[in-house]
Amino acid sequence: MSLVALATKGNYFHVYDFRVKPGTGDEFIEKFDEFDYSDGNPMHKSPAQVKDGVLCRDTEDPDHFYLIGEWSDIEVHAKIRQQLAAMNLEFVTLIEDLDKGAFVPTYAEIVSSTPQSVLDSAAE
Repeated sequence: MSLVALATKGNYFHVYDFRVKPGTGDEFIEKFDEFDYSDGNPMHKSPAQVKDGVLCRDTEDPDHFYLIGEWSDIEVHAKIRQQLAAMNLEFVTLIEDLDKGAFVPTYAEIVSSTPQSVLDSAAE
């Protein structure tokens, strides 16, 4: 099996780092998945989404999460975020400090990514 780079140079990661209300981590995951995997999620309909996001839970704090995804255009992502904000999503109500911008991503440009040829030779 050949290796695949996590991301592609020139694209962008969105990285959300947030906490949910104490004791609601499991409920958050359930509500997030319910929406994320539904036909109502506009993120999944955008050609600017390169790789689907992943929700990660801190191994030492069950109420601390990261949401990471790869996009070719962060302006498109930001516009869809505005659409989502207007939808009053149930999982969002569980996030702490929303009024302080707790569910706003940091965008990072992918500036280095292992070339496929290097990954292929590593798998041999």
